[in-house]
Amino acid sequence: MNDDIRNILLGLAASGLSAGAGWFVRTRLWRRQLRRTQAFFGLTSGAECVLVVNQAPWAGGTGVSRNDTFALLELAALIRECGARPEIVVHDTARQGIGVRTEFCVGGPVSNRRTEAHLRSLLPGVATADGPDGRLLTVGGETYRMEQGAAEYVLLARLTGPDGGRPVFLASGQRSVCNQAAVRYLARHHARLARRYRRDGTFCLLLKVVNSDAYGPDMTELVADVTAAAISGR
Repeated sequence: MNDDIRNILLGLAASGLSAGAGWFVRTRLWRRQLRRTQAFFGLTSGAECVLVVNQAPWAGGTGVSRNDTFALLELAALIRECGARPEIVVHDTARQGIGVRTEFCVGGPVSNRRTEAHLRSLLPGVATADGPDGRLLTVGGETYRMEQGAAEYVLLARLTGPDGGRPVFLASGQRSVCNQAAVRYLARHHARLARRYRRDGTFCLLLKVVNSDAYGPDMTELVADVTAAAISGR
């Protein structure tokens, strides 16, 4: 074997080892990230979770608005990434206790009775109302007024019951576009949220959807972390 052939073979072997090592490292990183994502969402491979679907106020039967449908699809993608399976439940037929299975609850208290129950039980510091100039959201004594198509608000929360167990994720907005915005924010930032709220995973964030008439759910700003005020009721 001359030197040229030996150098070629050594180069091929080095390339193979490098590619194998790169694949091994990438696989380990991917699996570690997957475990962290599964832990944050309270999901494991093959596990079941619940998607609680709201009802569009203007629709009969079990009609769901277009934006809420998109929100559910984005949640389904997250669930699939974790290797879990969703069960879709209409809001007024959900009878599951808190912590039994991971729950994703979409919609404000007007369109989703399950959300209304969660606000009353887990977030007593939150109040909603319909004012003469639009919907109002009050948290910790601060009131946020909806300006339709210009400035709208939504709560994004990760909550657990008094006995712990699987988490409840809540997207409760003043309009359906806000619900989708909250779900998209969760999908984009769940790794950062998991790091920030590592101690017990509980949080309640107030988000602002800016100029949804032009930008849809894509322009979303974090207004405040309202966890303490929302949970304590003070």
